[in-house]
Amino acid sequence: MDARGNEISDDGTKSDARLAPLRIGLLKISTPLVLAPMAGYTDSTFRSLCLQQSCGLVFTEIVSAHGIAMHNTRALSLLRTSEHGRPIAAHIYGSDSATMAAAAHEVELLGRFDLIDINAGCPVPKIVRKGAGVALMRSPDLIYSIVREVSEAVSLPVTVKTRVGISPSDLNISEFAQAAEEGGADALFLHARPATAGHAGPIELELLEKTKEERSIPVVGNGGIRDAKDVIAMLATGVDGVMIGKEAIGNPWIFSEIAAALAGTPYSPPTNRLLLETISVHLRGLYAAMVQENNSRRRRRRFTERAACHRVRGHLVGYLRRSACSRDALREILKQESLDDLLGLVERVLMNQPDSATAW
Repeated sequence: MDARGNEISDDGTKSDARLAPLRIGLLKISTPLVLAPMAGYTDSTFRSLCLQQSCGLVFTEIVSAHGIAMHNTRALSLLRTSEHGRPIAAHIYGSDSATMAAAAHEVELLGRFDLIDINAGCPVPKIVRKGAGVALMRSPDLIYSIVREVSEAVSLPVTVKTRVGISPSDLNISEFAQAAEEGGADALFLHARPATAGHAGPIELELLEKTKEERSIPVVGNGGIRDAKDVIAMLATGVDGVMIGKEAIGNPWIFSEIAAALAGTPYSPPTNRLLLETISVHLRGLYAAMVQENNSRRRRRRFTERAACHRVRGHLVGYLRRSACSRDALREILKQESLDDLLGLVERVLMNQPDSATAW
């Protein structure tokens, strides 16, 4: 290893130690860059797009453990994966240890997941009111019991995604992380803001560093990542990897861009043609998944097509921000309710402007 922390192989080539594989239990993850779970955004097609761009691990959207245990159609639909969608974590929530263990067992039987992640950080009121999500931080004893029972119910690695605390005056991550590890957690995914801050405000890098120093399991940092500089700053705390959320919306290339920056290799941004192809793959993949889900509900396909166009809107804003698409053109694109009309308008916009145009 050289003075910069780069590993030197037998043939004399260097590799940045910051891109060393992430190990969680027996699972080896190729790069320490992880896609965060985001309700309404991390659908199976988008997860696959990120994995093709140097993302090492992806998560499902948040799924109710009770829904899984009861074989609820909606909950099970969130556990659908694509052919090229691994490695992947099933991201489940609940507050009853027996139900969480039963759900984890059902997930493992599906044979398409690489780890089970327990949500202990979601601040959404309807989840917190059930005693789940970040509400679990109020009771380290409960997270200990949940992790222990889930770990005993499955052979897959079990991890916990949480926050540094519920509020700035209640930053109990040390106690909580200790309980999770003692319960059998194989890793922590730690959002370095209190729950009351949501997704805004300063990142508590010192608490990330302290948690990593106190724990013997991998700790993956999360929160406020916009670019490679933010990743480098977070990795400097000693964490084993970095999880990226909002900046990945409509931008699966953020992973390859960051990986290239860390490795010191050239990076070429996507051309307009690639943007168009990626939007098409994403939208059509999302539509196909929704058709499969809705067939059992006997919904008309035109309603499913409209729903797919609506659901992809957040990603479209991210995709087209990389181009010179005007605000007026974007508004017109977001109005479209058929796949062909939407993609036809995107093609006309992108194919009539130069690559790497200035974004609005």
